[in-house]
Amino acid sequence: MTSTALTGILIVAAGLFAIGLFGVLARRGILFQLVALEVALSGPALGFIAAGAYHADAQGQGMFILTLTLAAAEVAVGLALFLRIRRAAGSDDSDAISRLKG
Repeated sequence: MTSTALTGILIVAAGLFAIGLFGVLARRGILFQLVALEVALSGPALGFIAAGAYHADAQGQGMFILTLTLAAAEVAVGLALFLRIRRAAGSDDSDAISRLKG
């Protein structure tokens, strides 16, 4: 892999992360935020794979597996929280959490 290919892939990875971060900050629905968080996590995962391929090192793949495991755990906990908030508040709005205090 050449340096210019690595730069291009890292730009795409940064773009994925930025799109995911914007989605988390801009959306109010919890499901949309979870999907955007998955997109944001795919950016660094792609960067780890590209850096590992550029340096011919398997640690990039190991970090990808770690990121994939983290994403799976995040989805499991996030969906459980979503279902609980949906039952308690009757809405999928992330601002419903503040209304549950009282």
